[in-house]
Amino acid sequence: MIAVDTLLRQRQTEGRPIGLAVVGAGFMATGLINQVVNSTPGMQLVAVCNRTPGKAHAAITAAGAVPVAADAPADVDRLAAAGDVAVTDDIDVVTQAGRVDVVVDATGAVAFGAELALACFAAGKHLVLLNAEVDATLGPLLVTKADAAGVVYSGADGDQPAVQMNLIRFVRQIGLRPLVAGNIKGLQDPYRNPTTQEGFAKRWGQDPWMVTSFADGTKVSVEEALVANAAGMTVHRRGMLGRDHRGHVDELTGMYDVEELRALGGCVDYVVGSQPGPGIYVLGEHDDPKQRHYLELYKLGTGPLYSFYTPYHLCHFEVPTTVARVALLGDPAIRPAGAPQVDVVTVAKTDLKAGEELDRPGGYHYYGEAERADVTHRDRLLPLGLAEGARLLRDVRKDEVIGYADVELPTGRLIDRLRAEQDELFFGAAAAG
Repeated sequence: MIAVDTLLRQRQTEGRPIGLAVVGAGFMATGLINQVVNSTPGMQLVAVCNRTPGKAHAAITAAGAVPVAADAPADVDRLAAAGDVAVTDDIDVVTQAGRVDVVVDATGAVAFGAELALACFAAGKHLVLLNAEVDATLGPLLVTKADAAGVVYSGADGDQPAVQMNLIRFVRQIGLRPLVAGNIKGLQDPYRNPTTQEGFAKRWGQDPWMVTSFADGTKVSVEEALVANAAGMTVHRRGMLGRDHRGHVDELTGMYDVEELRALGGCVDYVVGSQPGPGIYVLGEHDDPKQRHYLELYKLGTGPLYSFYTPYHLCHFEVPTTVARVALLGDPAIRPAGAPQVDVVTVAKTDLKAGEELDRPGGYHYYGEAERADVTHRDRLLPLGLAEGARLLRDVRKDEVIGYADVELPTGRLIDRLRAEQDELFFGAAAAG
Protein backbone atom coordinates (compact mmCIF):
# COMPACT_ATOMS: atom_id res chain seq x y z
CA MET A 1 0.00 0.00 0.00
CA ILE A 2 2.36 2.70 -1.29
CA ALA A 3 -0.37 5.35 -0.98
CA VAL A 4 -0.23 5.38 2.80
CA ASP A 5 3.20 7.01 2.90
CA THR A 6 1.81 10.08 1.12
CA LEU A 7 -1.24 10.17 3.38
CA LEU A 8 0.90 9.86 6.51
CA ARG A 9 3.19 12.68 5.41
CA GLN A 10 0.10 14.81 4.86
CA ARG A 11 -1.12 14.02 8.38
CA GLN A 12 2.31 14.93 9.74
CA THR A 13 2.34 18.24 7.87
CA GLU A 14 -1.15 19.08 9.09
CA GLY A 15 -0.30 18.19 12.69
CA ARG A 16 -3.04 15.53 12.80
CA PRO A 17 -1.22 12.26 13.44
CA ILE A 18 -3.13 9.01 13.75
CA GLY A 19 -3.44 8.17 17.43
CA LEU A 20 -2.29 4.62 18.18
CA ALA A 21 -2.68 2.58 21.36
CA VAL A 22 -0.78 -0.69 21.76
CA VAL A 23 -2.09 -3.38 24.10
CA GLY A 24 0.72 -5.67 25.21
CA ALA A 25 4.38 -4.99 25.88
CA GLY A 26 6.07 -8.22 24.82
CA PHE A 27 8.61 -8.88 22.09
CA MET A 28 6.48 -7.84 19.11
CA ALA A 29 4.87 -4.90 20.91
CA THR A 30 8.27 -3.56 21.93
CA GLY A 31 9.42 -3.58 18.31
CA LEU A 32 6.21 -1.89 17.19
CA ILE A 33 6.51 0.81 19.84
CA ASN A 34 10.01 1.62 18.63
CA GLN A 35 8.91 1.62 15.00
CA VAL A 36 6.06 4.08 15.57
CA VAL A 37 8.03 6.42 17.82
CA ASN A 38 11.10 6.62 15.60
CA SER A 39 10.16 5.71 12.04
CA THR A 40 6.50 6.54 11.35
CA PRO A 41 5.76 10.21 10.69
CA GLY A 42 2.05 10.99 10.73
CA MET A 43 1.37 8.50 13.52
CA GLN A 44 1.60 9.05 17.27
CA LEU A 45 1.89 6.43 19.97
CA VAL A 46 -0.47 7.80 22.60
CA ALA A 47 -0.88 4.86 24.99
CA VAL A 48 0.41 1.42 25.93
CA CYS A 49 -1.74 -0.91 28.01
CA ASN A 50 -0.19 -3.90 29.74
CA ARG A 51 -1.07 -5.96 32.78
CA THR A 52 2.48 -5.27 34.02
CA PRO A 53 2.88 -1.49 33.58
CA GLY A 54 6.61 -1.69 34.28
CA LYS A 55 7.16 -3.58 31.00
CA ALA A 56 5.27 -0.87 29.12
CA HIS A 57 7.38 1.83 30.78
CA ALA A 58 10.55 -0.02 29.77
CA ALA A 59 9.49 -0.44 26.12
CA ILE A 60 8.48 3.21 25.76
CA THR A 61 11.65 4.44 27.45
CA ALA A 62 13.82 2.22 25.24
CA ALA A 63 12.19 3.84 22.21
CA GLY A 64 13.15 7.28 23.47
CA ALA A 65 9.66 8.46 24.45
CA VAL A 66 8.34 9.51 27.86
CA PRO A 67 5.96 7.10 29.65
CA VAL A 68 3.52 8.53 32.19
CA ALA A 69 0.95 6.64 34.23
CA ALA A 70 -2.69 7.28 33.28
CA ASP A 71 -5.74 6.51 35.40
CA ALA A 72 -8.50 7.83 33.13
CA PRO A 73 -9.21 8.41 29.42
CA ALA A 74 -8.78 12.16 29.96
CA ASP A 75 -5.22 11.49 31.15
CA VAL A 76 -4.44 9.79 27.84
CA ASP A 77 -5.73 12.79 25.90
CA ARG A 78 -3.82 15.28 28.07
CA LEU A 79 -0.57 13.34 27.82
CA ALA A 80 -0.93 12.90 24.07
CA ALA A 81 -1.33 16.66 23.65
CA ALA A 82 1.95 17.08 25.53
CA GLY A 83 3.73 14.48 23.39
CA ASP A 84 4.02 11.87 26.15
CA VAL A 85 2.81 8.25 26.14
CA ALA A 86 0.17 7.09 28.62
CA VAL A 87 0.69 3.81 30.45
CA THR A 88 -2.17 1.85 32.01
CA ASP A 89 -3.32 -1.67 32.84
CA ASP A 90 -6.98 -0.82 32.13
CA ILE A 91 -8.26 -1.33 28.60
CA ASP A 92 -11.16 1.04 29.20
CA VAL A 93 -8.70 3.88 29.78
CA VAL A 94 -7.31 3.22 26.30
CA THR A 95 -10.47 2.46 24.36
CA GLN A 96 -12.41 5.43 25.71
CA ALA A 97 -9.69 8.03 25.11
CA GLY A 98 -10.51 10.56 22.41
CA ARG A 99 -6.96 10.68 21.04
CA VAL A 100 -6.94 6.95 20.27
CA ASP A 101 -7.97 6.16 16.69
CA VAL A 102 -6.64 2.61 16.36
CA VAL A 103 -5.85 -0.11 18.91
CA VAL A 104 -3.31 -2.85 18.19
CA ASP A 105 -3.79 -6.10 20.11
CA ALA A 106 -0.29 -7.54 20.54
CA THR A 107 -1.14 -9.99 23.32
CA GLY A 108 -1.74 -13.38 21.66
CA ALA A 109 -4.28 -14.22 24.38
CA VAL A 110 -7.67 -15.49 23.19
CA ALA A 111 -9.79 -14.74 26.25
CA PHE A 112 -8.34 -11.29 26.79
CA GLY A 113 -8.35 -10.58 23.05
CA ALA A 114 -12.09 -11.21 22.91
CA GLU A 115 -12.71 -8.77 25.76
CA LEU A 116 -10.49 -6.16 24.13
CA ALA A 117 -12.22 -6.53 20.76
CA LEU A 118 -15.66 -5.95 22.24
CA ALA A 119 -14.36 -2.95 24.21
CA CYS A 120 -12.91 -1.44 21.02
CA PHE A 121 -16.14 -1.91 19.10
CA ALA A 122 -18.23 -0.42 21.90
CA ALA A 123 -15.97 2.64 21.98
CA GLY A 124 -15.81 3.06 18.19
CA LYS A 125 -12.10 2.22 17.85
CA HIS A 126 -10.55 0.42 14.90
CA LEU A 127 -8.79 -2.83 15.84
CA VAL A 128 -5.60 -4.26 14.32
CA LEU A 129 -4.63 -7.76 15.46
CA LEU A 130 -1.20 -9.10 16.20
CA ASN A 131 -3.28 -11.77 17.93
CA ALA A 132 -3.89 -14.44 15.31
CA GLU A 133 -5.20 -16.86 17.92
CA VAL A 134 -8.33 -14.85 18.76
CA ASP A 135 -8.94 -14.25 15.06
CA ALA A 136 -8.74 -17.97 14.26
CA THR A 137 -11.15 -18.77 17.10
CA LEU A 138 -13.71 -15.97 16.86
CA GLY A 139 -12.81 -13.82 13.85
CA PRO A 140 -15.85 -14.60 11.67
CA LEU A 141 -18.12 -13.43 14.49
CA LEU A 142 -15.98 -10.49 15.62
CA VAL A 143 -15.85 -9.01 12.14
CA THR A 144 -19.66 -8.89 12.04
CA LYS A 145 -19.62 -7.01 15.34
CA ALA A 146 -16.99 -4.59 14.04
CA ASP A 147 -19.06 -3.94 10.92
CA ALA A 148 -22.14 -3.29 13.04
CA ALA A 149 -20.15 -0.79 15.10
CA GLY A 150 -18.84 0.97 12.00
CA VAL A 151 -15.17 0.24 12.72
CA VAL A 152 -12.47 -1.68 10.84
CA TYR A 153 -11.22 -5.09 12.02
CA SER A 154 -7.94 -6.20 10.48
CA GLY A 155 -4.99 -8.52 10.78
CA ALA A 156 -1.56 -6.94 10.52
CA ASP A 157 0.78 -6.42 7.60
CA GLY A 158 4.05 -8.20 8.32
CA ASP A 159 2.35 -11.22 9.84
CA GLN A 160 2.36 -14.02 7.28
CA PRO A 161 -1.45 -14.20 6.87
CA ALA A 162 -1.66 -10.57 5.76
CA VAL A 163 1.42 -10.93 3.57
CA GLN A 164 -0.34 -13.84 1.88
CA MET A 165 -3.58 -11.91 1.54
CA ASN A 166 -1.77 -8.94 0.00
CA LEU A 167 -0.25 -11.31 -2.56
CA ILE A 168 -3.59 -13.04 -3.18
CA ARG A 169 -5.13 -9.64 -3.90
CA PHE A 170 -2.29 -8.83 -6.30
CA VAL A 171 -2.64 -12.16 -8.12
CA ARG A 172 -6.39 -11.64 -8.46
CA GLN A 173 -5.88 -8.06 -9.60
CA ILE A 174 -3.72 -9.14 -12.55
CA GLY A 175 -6.32 -11.68 -13.63
CA LEU A 176 -5.19 -15.00 -12.18
CA ARG A 177 -7.15 -17.33 -9.89
CA PRO A 178 -5.22 -18.22 -6.71
CA LEU A 179 -5.44 -21.95 -6.00
CA VAL A 180 -2.82 -22.35 -3.26
CA ALA A 181 -1.69 -19.93 -0.56
CA GLY A 182 1.11 -21.14 1.65
CA ASN A 183 3.69 -20.50 4.30
CA ILE A 184 7.40 -21.35 4.02
CA LYS A 185 8.66 -22.83 7.30
CA GLY A 186 12.13 -23.80 8.44
CA LEU A 187 11.04 -26.32 11.07
CA GLN A 188 8.04 -28.48 11.91
CA ASP A 189 8.04 -30.80 14.92
CA PRO A 190 4.72 -31.19 16.77
CA TYR A 191 6.43 -32.48 19.91
CA ARG A 192 8.53 -29.41 20.68
CA ASN A 193 7.80 -27.72 24.02
CA PRO A 194 8.98 -24.72 26.05
CA THR A 195 11.86 -26.75 27.49
CA THR A 196 13.25 -27.73 24.09
CA GLN A 197 12.83 -24.16 22.80
CA GLU A 198 14.20 -22.36 25.85
CA GLY A 199 17.65 -21.74 24.39
CA PHE A 200 16.35 -20.25 21.15
CA ALA A 201 13.87 -18.08 23.02
CA LYS A 202 16.52 -16.79 25.40
CA ARG A 203 18.85 -15.89 22.55
CA TRP A 204 16.23 -13.69 20.88
CA GLY A 205 14.50 -12.38 24.00
CA GLN A 206 11.25 -14.17 23.24
CA ASP A 207 8.69 -16.18 25.20
CA PRO A 208 9.51 -19.94 25.02
CA TRP A 209 5.78 -20.75 24.76
CA MET A 210 5.33 -18.46 21.78
CA VAL A 211 8.46 -19.88 20.15
CA THR A 212 7.10 -23.38 20.70
CA SER A 213 3.84 -22.51 18.97
CA PHE A 214 5.87 -21.81 15.84
CA ALA A 215 8.03 -24.92 16.13
CA ASP A 216 5.21 -27.39 16.87
CA GLY A 217 3.02 -26.30 13.94
CA THR A 218 0.31 -24.60 15.96
CA LYS A 219 1.09 -21.15 14.61
CA VAL A 220 1.17 -22.18 10.96
CA SER A 221 -2.22 -23.85 11.37
CA VAL A 222 -3.60 -20.71 13.00
CA GLU A 223 -2.14 -18.47 10.32
CA GLU A 224 -3.35 -20.58 7.40
CA ALA A 225 -6.82 -20.73 8.94
CA LEU A 226 -6.89 -16.93 8.79
CA VAL A 227 -5.92 -16.98 5.12
CA ALA A 228 -8.52 -19.62 4.30
CA ASN A 229 -11.23 -17.65 6.08
CA ALA A 230 -10.27 -14.45 4.28
CA ALA A 231 -9.79 -15.93 0.81
CA GLY A 232 -12.53 -18.58 0.81
CA MET A 233 -10.11 -21.52 0.68
CA THR A 234 -9.98 -24.86 2.48
CA VAL A 235 -7.46 -27.61 3.37
CA HIS A 236 -6.72 -30.87 1.58
CA ARG A 237 -6.81 -32.74 4.89
CA ARG A 238 -6.42 -32.15 8.61
CA GLY A 239 -3.02 -30.59 9.18
CA MET A 240 -2.63 -29.61 5.48
CA LEU A 241 -0.21 -31.35 3.10
CA GLY A 242 2.91 -29.85 4.69
CA ARG A 243 5.61 -31.16 2.37
CA ASP A 244 9.34 -31.16 3.04
CA HIS A 245 10.91 -29.56 -0.03
CA ARG A 246 14.42 -28.15 -0.02
CA GLY A 247 14.31 -26.62 -3.49
CA HIS A 248 12.92 -23.30 -4.67
CA VAL A 249 9.29 -22.52 -3.99
CA ASP A 250 8.70 -22.18 -7.76
CA GLU A 251 9.10 -25.97 -8.01
CA LEU A 252 5.87 -26.43 -6.06
CA THR A 253 3.90 -25.62 -9.22
CA GLY A 254 4.39 -29.23 -10.36
CA MET A 255 3.51 -30.84 -7.04
CA TYR A 256 -0.22 -30.12 -6.75
CA ASP A 257 -3.14 -31.77 -8.51
CA VAL A 258 -4.71 -28.80 -10.30
CA GLU A 259 -8.04 -30.52 -10.86
CA GLU A 260 -8.24 -31.31 -7.15
CA LEU A 261 -7.43 -27.70 -6.28
CA ARG A 262 -10.18 -26.46 -8.61
CA ALA A 263 -12.69 -28.88 -7.12
CA LEU A 264 -11.80 -27.75 -3.60
CA GLY A 265 -11.95 -24.07 -4.54
CA GLY A 266 -8.34 -23.44 -3.54
CA CYS A 267 -6.35 -24.57 -0.51
CA VAL A 268 -4.03 -23.22 2.12
CA ASP A 269 -0.85 -25.15 2.86
CA TYR A 270 2.75 -24.88 4.05
CA VAL A 271 6.11 -26.24 3.00
CA VAL A 272 9.19 -26.95 5.14
CA GLY A 273 12.65 -25.98 3.94
CA SER A 274 11.91 -24.30 0.63
CA GLN A 275 13.69 -21.21 -0.58
CA PRO A 276 13.41 -18.30 -0.30
CA GLY A 277 12.45 -18.59 3.36
CA PRO A 278 10.88 -17.58 5.60
CA GLY A 279 8.38 -16.14 3.18
CA ILE A 280 5.05 -17.04 1.65
CA TYR A 281 3.80 -18.22 -1.74
CA VAL A 282 0.68 -18.14 -3.88
CA LEU A 283 0.10 -20.42 -6.86
CA GLY A 284 -2.46 -19.32 -9.41
CA GLU A 285 -3.82 -20.20 -12.84
CA HIS A 286 -4.95 -18.12 -15.81
CA ASP A 287 -7.81 -19.08 -18.14
CA ASP A 288 -6.72 -16.91 -21.06
CA PRO A 289 -4.20 -18.59 -23.42
CA LYS A 290 -3.12 -15.18 -24.70
CA GLN A 291 -2.16 -14.12 -21.22
CA ARG A 292 -0.45 -17.47 -20.56
CA HIS A 293 1.76 -16.69 -23.55
CA TYR A 294 2.80 -13.43 -21.90
CA LEU A 295 3.38 -15.13 -18.54
CA GLU A 296 5.76 -17.58 -20.22
CA LEU A 297 7.58 -14.67 -21.87
CA TYR A 298 7.92 -13.03 -18.45
CA LYS A 299 9.66 -16.18 -17.14
CA LEU A 300 6.80 -17.55 -15.03
CA GLY A 301 6.75 -20.87 -16.89
CA THR A 302 4.15 -22.67 -18.96
CA GLY A 303 1.50 -23.26 -16.30
CA PRO A 304 -1.05 -24.40 -15.49
CA LEU A 305 0.14 -23.08 -12.10
CA TYR A 306 2.23 -19.93 -11.81
CA SER A 307 4.31 -19.11 -8.76
CA PHE A 308 4.29 -15.83 -6.87
CA TYR A 309 6.10 -15.33 -3.60
CA THR A 310 7.26 -12.81 -1.04
CA PRO A 311 10.65 -13.83 0.42
CA TYR A 312 10.20 -12.17 3.81
CA HIS A 313 7.68 -10.99 6.35
CA LEU A 314 8.86 -8.11 8.49
CA CYS A 315 6.43 -8.39 11.39
CA HIS A 316 6.36 -5.22 13.50
CA PHE A 317 8.04 -3.11 10.81
CA GLU A 318 4.93 -3.35 8.66
CA VAL A 319 2.22 -3.00 11.30
CA PRO A 320 2.07 0.83 11.01
CA THR A 321 1.13 0.33 7.37
CA THR A 322 -1.97 -1.55 8.50
CA VAL A 323 -2.79 1.11 11.08
CA ALA A 324 -2.64 3.72 8.31
CA ARG A 325 -4.66 1.57 5.88
CA VAL A 326 -7.35 1.11 8.50
CA ALA A 327 -7.49 4.70 9.76
CA LEU A 328 -7.08 6.54 6.46
CA LEU A 329 -8.54 4.21 3.84
CA GLY A 330 -10.84 1.84 5.75
CA ASP A 331 -8.90 -0.99 4.11
CA PRO A 332 -8.15 -4.10 6.23
CA ALA A 333 -5.05 -6.06 5.40
CA ILE A 334 -6.86 -9.34 6.10
CA ARG A 335 -10.18 -10.24 7.71
CA PRO A 336 -12.67 -13.11 7.58
CA ALA A 337 -14.87 -12.92 4.49
CA GLY A 338 -17.92 -14.66 5.95
CA ALA A 339 -18.57 -18.12 7.32
CA PRO A 340 -15.50 -19.90 8.70
CA GLN A 341 -13.82 -22.23 6.22
CA VAL A 342 -10.98 -23.58 8.38
CA ASP A 343 -10.66 -24.01 12.14
CA VAL A 344 -7.72 -25.08 14.31
CA VAL A 345 -8.36 -28.16 16.43
CA THR A 346 -6.61 -29.42 19.56
CA VAL A 347 -4.36 -32.51 19.25
CA ALA A 348 -2.60 -34.20 22.18
CA LYS A 349 1.17 -33.68 22.15
CA THR A 350 1.70 -36.51 24.62
CA ASP A 351 -0.39 -39.09 26.47
CA LEU A 352 -2.71 -37.16 28.80
CA LYS A 353 -4.60 -38.36 31.86
CA ALA A 354 -8.17 -37.72 32.92
CA GLY A 355 -8.30 -34.80 35.35
CA GLU A 356 -5.41 -32.90 33.79
CA GLU A 357 -6.02 -29.22 33.11
CA LEU A 358 -4.80 -28.23 29.66
CA ASP A 359 -2.10 -25.59 29.47
CA ARG A 360 -1.95 -22.80 26.90
CA PRO A 361 -0.93 -23.09 23.22
CA GLY A 362 2.77 -23.59 22.67
CA GLY A 363 3.03 -25.67 25.83
CA TYR A 364 3.43 -29.28 26.85
CA HIS A 365 -0.06 -30.72 26.33
CA TYR A 366 -1.22 -30.16 22.75
CA TYR A 367 -0.56 -28.70 19.32
CA GLY A 368 -2.98 -27.26 16.78
CA GLU A 369 -3.90 -28.57 13.34
CA ALA A 370 -5.93 -26.85 10.63
CA GLU A 371 -9.22 -28.62 9.88
CA ARG A 372 -12.24 -27.83 7.73
CA ALA A 373 -14.71 -25.80 9.76
CA ASP A 374 -17.65 -28.00 8.83
CA VAL A 375 -15.78 -31.08 10.06
CA THR A 376 -14.83 -29.32 13.29
CA HIS A 377 -18.47 -28.56 13.99
CA ARG A 378 -19.88 -31.85 12.75
CA ASP A 379 -17.51 -33.90 14.91
CA ARG A 380 -17.60 -31.50 17.87
CA LEU A 381 -13.82 -31.06 17.91
CA LEU A 382 -12.36 -28.68 20.47
CA PRO A 383 -11.12 -25.42 18.92
CA LEU A 384 -7.55 -24.66 19.95
CA GLY A 385 -8.52 -21.23 21.25
CA LEU A 386 -10.86 -22.76 23.85
CA ALA A 387 -8.47 -25.46 25.10
CA GLU A 388 -6.59 -23.54 27.80
CA GLY A 389 -8.01 -24.35 31.23
CA ALA A 390 -10.18 -27.22 30.02
CA ARG A 391 -10.12 -30.30 32.27
CA LEU A 392 -9.91 -33.73 30.65
CA LEU A 393 -12.73 -36.16 31.37
CA ARG A 394 -10.86 -39.19 30.00
CA ASP A 395 -7.37 -40.33 29.11
CA VAL A 396 -6.25 -39.06 25.69
CA ARG A 397 -3.53 -40.70 23.63
CA LYS A 398 -0.67 -38.86 21.97
CA ASP A 399 -1.73 -37.44 18.56
CA GLU A 400 -5.43 -37.96 19.31
CA VAL A 401 -7.69 -35.04 18.52
CA ILE A 402 -9.60 -33.72 21.55
CA GLY A 403 -13.35 -33.07 21.34
CA TYR A 404 -15.85 -31.13 23.41
CA ALA A 405 -17.07 -34.43 24.87
CA ASP A 406 -13.58 -35.10 26.25
CA VAL A 407 -13.34 -31.99 28.41
CA GLU A 408 -15.05 -29.87 31.00
CA LEU A 409 -14.69 -26.21 30.08
CA PRO A 410 -14.26 -23.53 32.75
CA THR A 411 -17.56 -21.89 33.61
CA GLY A 412 -18.59 -18.36 32.75
CA ARG A 413 -16.09 -17.65 29.98
CA LEU A 414 -16.87 -14.98 27.41
CA ILE A 415 -14.97 -16.89 24.72
CA ASP A 416 -17.26 -19.92 25.05
CA ARG A 417 -20.37 -17.75 24.76
CA LEU A 418 -18.95 -15.99 21.70
CA ARG A 419 -17.92 -19.28 20.08
CA ALA A 420 -21.44 -20.63 20.60
CA GLU A 421 -22.83 -17.45 19.05
CA GLN A 422 -20.50 -17.88 16.07
CA ASP A 423 -21.55 -21.51 15.64
CA GLU A 424 -25.21 -20.58 15.69
CA LEU A 425 -24.71 -17.69 13.26
CA PHE A 426 -22.88 -19.73 10.64
CA PHE A 427 -23.87 -23.35 11.25
CA GLY A 428 -27.30 -23.12 12.85
CA ALA A 429 -28.57 -23.60 16.37
CA ALA A 430 -28.02 -27.36 16.31
CA ALA A 431 -24.25 -26.85 16.03
CA ALA A 432 -23.94 -24.30 18.82
CA GLY A 433 -22.73 -25.05 22.33
